[in-house]
Amino acid sequence: MTDVPVVGSRETPLAQRHAALGARMIDFAGWLMPVQYAGIVEEHRAVRERAGLFDLSHMGELYVEGPEAGAALARALVSDPQALAVGRAQYSMVCAADGGVLDDLIVYRLGAERYLVVANASNTAVVSDALAERLAGMRVVLDDRSLDTALVSVQGPASVAILSGLTDVDLTALRYYGAQEGTVAGIPALVARTGYTGEDGFEVFVAWESAGAIWDAMLGAGTPHGAVPVGLGARDTLRLEAGMPLYGNELDRTTDPFQAGLGRVVRLDKEGDFVGRAALEKAAAEPPKRTLVGLVVRGRGIARHGYPVLSGETVTGTVTSGTASPTLGVPIAMAYVAPRDAEPGTMLDVVVREQRVAAEVVALPFYRRRR
Repeated sequence: MTDVPVVGSRETPLAQRHAALGARMIDFAGWLMPVQYAGIVEEHRAVRERAGLFDLSHMGELYVEGPEAGAALARALVSDPQALAVGRAQYSMVCAADGGVLDDLIVYRLGAERYLVVANASNTAVVSDALAERLAGMRVVLDDRSLDTALVSVQGPASVAILSGLTDVDLTALRYYGAQEGTVAGIPALVARTGYTGEDGFEVFVAWESAGAIWDAMLGAGTPHGAVPVGLGARDTLRLEAGMPLYGNELDRTTDPFQAGLGRVVRLDKEGDFVGRAALEKAAAEPPKRTLVGLVVRGRGIARHGYPVLSGETVTGTVTSGTASPTLGVPIAMAYVAPRDAEPGTMLDVVVREQRVAAEVVALPFYRRRR
């Protein structure tokens, strides 16, 4: 992230509404996005305790349709989308031939021959290009609708109460990682019970030109429940508490899913070949060279991205993400360390401004919502 907007940044259809709400805007992945409104801590707590409304229209939406859509995606991704029932979704990744992660994704099966792949904003072009190459020669159509699709999300304990009065989708029947097409505020929409906060919530996909009406309706319905607009700052602290990876921090081209503790996503038992299979089979069979762990800082200081992690006098790894946890009241971080130092309870040190600060390895996630 940069602290000031960059000339030429794309704007979501809600940019003027964010400005009217007093948001501080920054460039993120080439998009002008709100980083905070009232404040990161206040917005974070609103999501944990009540609800928050997010503009996620910078994300990439890629539709894959045709008789071989499922088989083609199974060849392109590490998961097995063709095993999904209609109306279900799965977390997935697109990897390079050497097993490195190009992006992590959500794949929705919307019909027998119709899928939606949602990519990170910074990697939409990478994913689109990879799918175009990997789906070539198969009976499928790849349709990148990223600039035609807006995405608004409501997350938090009050999200069901907020959205239920606006939609004809039966939210009580919609399971986690489920999706159904219907209407929201009378507007055609895809409603998915997914999110990136560790709370219950919904992501609403609509046509670009309908984003303003959807945002206004959801914010209006949410205000009596204490819902507030939330920026990227609190989205990051929320996902970190929930132990969810961020591409560019926990995941990148040099990292395979097994190092990140996400080997469960890789379906080595599916039929047929897929890009990266040989490298990932090898990674699954061998001990990882590094392991992603959670850290709770026991001394004074916040472990930030890139800070060294020490075991005695040896550098054992590097911090990937860190913050002062608004929910737990302590500094937390995720880091890659040598496997010998990955056991919960292990005491390590993080170098914070040239000072060693004690940190304890803990199991991820840091936070789980009450069910």
